[in-house]
Amino acid sequence: MRLLIVEDDLILQDGLSVGLGISGYLTEVVDTCADAREALAGGGFDGVVLDVMLPDGSGLDLLAALRREGMSLPVLVLTARDQVNDRIHGLDRGADDYLGKPFDLEELAARLRAILRRSEGRAAAHLEWNGLHLDPARMSGTIGDRELRFSQREFTILHALLERPGVIIGKSALEERLYGWQEDVESNTIEVHIHKLRAKLGPAFIETVRGAGYRLAEAS
Repeated sequence: MRLLIVEDDLILQDGLSVGLGISGYLTEVVDTCADAREALAGGGFDGVVLDVMLPDGSGLDLLAALRREGMSLPVLVLTARDQVNDRIHGLDRGADDYLGKPFDLEELAARLRAILRRSEGRAAAHLEWNGLHLDPARMSGTIGDRELRFSQREFTILHALLERPGVIIGKSALEERLYGWQEDVESNTIEVHIHKLRAKLGPAFIETVRGAGYRLAEAS
């Protein structure tokens, strides 16, 4: 999943990018309200991690404006101001969750998983399809009594397909999940990872729809 991190502290930017990357997220970082607006206008994000104190204004004012304009992305607010009234104010401006600094990266990743799955309309932590039980927290899965391990990119593709089972997901949409703004897209990356996933899940688990993309095969 692609996250936009809006944070002006360079050390925290790096820590968030590395830590959330380990948890399976693809992150893009900006450090101002203006840059956040520009990035979000381009689309392609699944959620936002938003600092309150930014060089060109308040993250909460930005959030309130974006909500008025119809933005529905899940937003987790980070701030050093963590009194009850501050949390209430942040939630009332449109935040889906609120985490005070300093914070634990594993807790942040877990809170993000929670608000993202709520945005998808599901309550269960695991994703299931055709005998596969996928655990986003561990980037692993099981089929029967067989445990499966996935690389970060394999997991990202599989998770995207499991979010919308039976729906065709285009190659370009999957590439957006794998690559950031500054990364070059390798032409055959998706095909390589689909091949590896089929080796683990079975050759018929993921269907290729010629000229359109990929989808999960109907449950047998």
